Formats: sequence, C-alpha cells, structure tokens
Amino acid sequence: MAEKQCSSSGCTKESCEGCPSKNKPTSFQVASNEYTKVKHVIGVVSGKGGVGKSMVTASLANLMAEKGYRVGILDADITGPSIPKMYGLHGPAQADDNGIYPPLAENDIKVMSINLLMPDEEAPVIWRGPVISGMVKQFWTDVIWGELDYLFVDMPPGTGDVPLTVFQSLPLDGIVIVSSPQDLVQMIVKKAYHMAKSMNVPILGIVENYSYLVCPDCGKKISVFGESHIEEIAGKMDLKVLGKMPIDPSLAELSDKGDFAKAENKYLTDAFEVLHQLDRVKKEEA
Repeated sequence: MAEKQCSSSGCTKESCEGCPSKNKPTSFQVASNEYTKVKHVIGVVSGKGGVGKSMVTASLANLMAEKGYRVGILDADITGPSIPKMYGLHGPAQADDNGIYPPLAENDIKVMSINLLMPDEEAPVIWRGPVISGMVKQFWTDVIWGELDYLFVDMPPGTGDVPLTVFQSLPLDGIVIVSSPQDLVQMIVKKAYHMAKSMNVPILGIVENYSYLVCPDCGKKISVFGESHIEEIAGKMDLKVLGKMPIDPSLAELSDKGDFAKAENKYLTDAFEVLHQLDRVKKEEA
C-alpha cells in the first residue's frame, strides 16, 4: 500500500500515521558557511563558573597547535568573554560580503569572540538569551574559519541557553568537562554529564583544574581546595580523567599579559591522546 502523504490543508493524527517523516529525528544543526571546513568540533563545558574553563580551552588549543594541527577557538561565553585578552587580541575583526574573518593568535590559532566585534571591549553585553544564542550560531554560520582540524568551543558555565544551542546547532564530536576538587563538584559534573547524555553528545572525559599547588620552596603538593576525588567521580560515570592541572602562577601570568600563545601545559597529555584518536578514527573511516 502506498505511504500516506500529508495533505496541503494540514496534518491530522490519522494522515500522519503513514508519513515517511514521522519517525525521523529532528535535527537543529545549522550549516557552516561555504568557506569553513572543520574536521572536529569540541565543546569545553563546566557545570559552574570559576573552574578555569577558558584556561583549559586555551591550553587544549595550544597543545593541538603545537602538534601541528590547525586550530580555532569559538568563544561562546558571550557575556563573559576572556579568550581574546588571553591571546592579546583586539577588534574589530575584518569582514566582507563572504563573512567575518577570525583574528590569528601568535601561534596561528584562529579566535572569534564577541569582544572582537564590539566597539568597546569593556562594554557589558546586556542581551537576553535568544539574542545571545543567535550570536553563537552566527559564530558558526558567518565566521570564515577556513580549514581547521579542531575547533574548540569555550562555553559559559551551566546548562542554559548557550550550551543547549551549541549541543543542538553545532556538529560536536564530543565535550570535555572541566571541574575542580571541591566536594560539590560531583553534583555539578553530573549536571553537565546528564545534559550531554540526554542530547546524545559524546563525553570525551574530565579535566580537573586547581588540583593542587606546588610549594615553590619545598616542592610539596598542597591541596588548596581539598583532596581530589576526580578518579572516583569519573569512575562512577565511566569517564576518563584527561588531566589534573595544578594552580600554576606562570599560566595565569601569561594569560594576564595576553601572551597565552606561549603557554605550555604539560598536564594534558592524556587529553591530547583522546583528541588525536578522534582524528585517527576519522582518517581511517575516510
């Protein structure tokens, strides 16, 4: 029997029963512009603020760029952008009829952020959620990223409009969850974990920031924010620990000076292996 088609006058429950689109999942992904070819899109998320998510994002980007990959950072934290300052970048970004061109950091990482479009980078962005979400989409549709191996998306904390927009609209290969050693982190990590699972977004693993402080005199590790339980938390959720970053004043100094392109983060070697594996699998599939 031929499949029923929806009538032009509208759908009814009966008319839709045989519709070939009835059981197809709805996709909200938006297409990039024709000048963008990105192999892997990686979201960097946190369930709460103040855990150093942007520091982890920039460190991962530096690490992959150092290994010879073509890298970009999409700063989706519209109301609290920090990536341009870390790399010493200032607007306005160049644009033409084809789109917006992301400025290059000293280590050739392409960066796009609201601060690179605003006439005054210190002016607050006082926008409602839908406008902010629309801007994040434009960073994907209107920015000419060119050919990239990895595009890291630095997301605002929590599970609100922007993470939801990124999860639905961008072709994510996976996310990295950033946490800190405090006791409440287990609950916060679970929020990000369950959001990703509910939206079928792969979780590549967890990076713990502020794990400890190394005493400059005796070399002893001091657990400033309490003892780490990240392995236990990750084990319960069957996730990998991709790195444990200490409080490193040298990284903070480079960030404040706008020289983060020079930063080397030796604590994320496991994260590199996971990201490198993504590329290896895609090449094998091709």
